Amino acid sequence: MEEKITGKRFLAVTLLNVLITIVEIIGGLVSGSLALLSDAFHNMGDSFSIVLGYFAQHIGGRPETRQRTYGYRRAEILSALTNSLLLIIIAIFLIGEAIQRLDHPQYINGGIMLTVAIIGLLANLASAVLLHSGSHNSLNVKATYLHVLSDALSSVAVIIGGVILTFVNVPWLDPALTIAVALYIAYESWPIIVQTIKILMQESPNLNYEAITKDVKQVPGVEDVHHVHAWMIDEHRIIFSAHLNCKDLPLSQVEKIYSQVEDILRHKYGICHITLQAECSRGRDEELFNTPVDEEHVIKEGGYKKHQH
Repeated sequence: MEEKITGKRFLAVTLLNVLITIVEIIGGLVSGSLALLSDAFHNMGDSFSIVLGYFAQHIGGRPETRQRTYGYRRAEILSALTNSLLLIIIAIFLIGEAIQRLDHPQYINGGIMLTVAIIGLLANLASAVLLHSGSHNSLNVKATYLHVLSDALSSVAVIIGGVILTFVNVPWLDPALTIAVALYIAYESWPIIVQTIKILMQESPNLNYEAITKDVKQVPGVEDVHHVHAWMIDEHRIIFSAHLNCKDLPLSQVEKIYSQVEDILRHKYGICHITLQAECSRGRDEELFNTPVDEEHVIKEGGYKKHQH
């Protein structure tokens, strides 16, 4: 069952990130650490993404309406995409700044860098704990959770750098750590971007269509399956439609067939919204998935093209 992250948790995480941002900006300016300043900007972006994630979750929970018959679930997908793209942009910015710093190394106060990084790590770990429970069930919360987790990892990197720079002056270490953290951020964000784009483009979910066809055709009265469509509203809800070639039966018996097919699709394949259309002989020769039609099968009516089955 999907677990929602409460507004209080989102607020707590936001306040923690704002606090970290302020502390790290001051610490970065005083110590001269680019890694610390980059982590501060990362946390600033996190504060925005957390607020965005909260409102997206709130909007996504609204019921279906006349204008939004599938509800507002895509709000969370859009939020996850926005947050992940923001992380990629931040990573690119950090790498660019680090490369410039490699050409012009600066003195870093390792003691201040270390102290501030430890504070940042503790706050980020607290934020990660608050978001962890909802990160398994929502791409939106997962994107926000990854923001916080990547901050915690970057804090660890900065701590290691701070320890080293406290005792040894290594000019290239600070920008090198920045590049490493930025690459990790991009690596963690990219799969979410890919998955959200697939959902927004209504790419077919990972279903075994051959097995579905075989199971449905075993229902008494069903002779064939064609014109199948499947897509996802979000990472949990699969929408499925299909045409069934059935024997010439009364509508009361067709409804019983619908019920059996729906039970199979819901319980065996996890499909939540199912639309079925019974046909006797129409479309019997069609493929499982609708293929592009020839011009001979397209009739122009009133400026529109109507597909004849």
